[in-house]
Amino acid sequence: MRDSSPDVTGLLRRWKEGDGRALEELMPLVYGELRRLAGHYLRIERPGNTLQTTALVHEAYLRLVGQKAVDWQNRSHFLGIAAQMMRRILVDHARRRSARKRDAGAYRIELEDRDPGSGPDREPEILALHEALTELERLDERQARIVEMRFFGGLSVEETAEAVGVSTATVKREWRTARAWLRSEIDSASAGA
Repeated sequence: MRDSSPDVTGLLRRWKEGDGRALEELMPLVYGELRRLAGHYLRIERPGNTLQTTALVHEAYLRLVGQKAVDWQNRSHFLGIAAQMMRRILVDHARRRSARKRDAGAYRIELEDRDPGSGPDREPEILALHEALTELERLDERQARIVEMRFFGGLSVEETAEAVGVSTATVKREWRTARAWLRSEIDSASAGA
């Protein structure tokens, strides 16, 4: 993630201080990256889902506008929070659709350094991952943030390190550990389903 505009951090701080014009100036600077995040998230969903990239960006935007208490650090921090918002929106969306179907079955999510792809029906997998990630967050908040940014947000190791404020070596190590733990949790949940 390039900080092509040195004004992003300043705009974030002005926005936090209540300057509504700062938000108007900020959004065009980060909109493309928000669309990239949304596109990455939606590739996780099944084809033909009812949520579109623009709708996900706009819903995230509405939630971000309400984040007055956040001490914005920089562009990466902003995009990390946006990734969390998008994850929550998708999980809510998957829950609503899954509640209508109630289709039980084995869950298989590949937590690799690649596009997670899509399948015919990803809602149970997204929900299983969300539940495991929520548990991981309780145990190790940093690992959960790293998974969220890498898997859901599509951020690189370097971008994630910048957003979390750790070294790339730490991100790589925590990413490996978190993936192993999540696989175990999801497999256990799948076996019990």
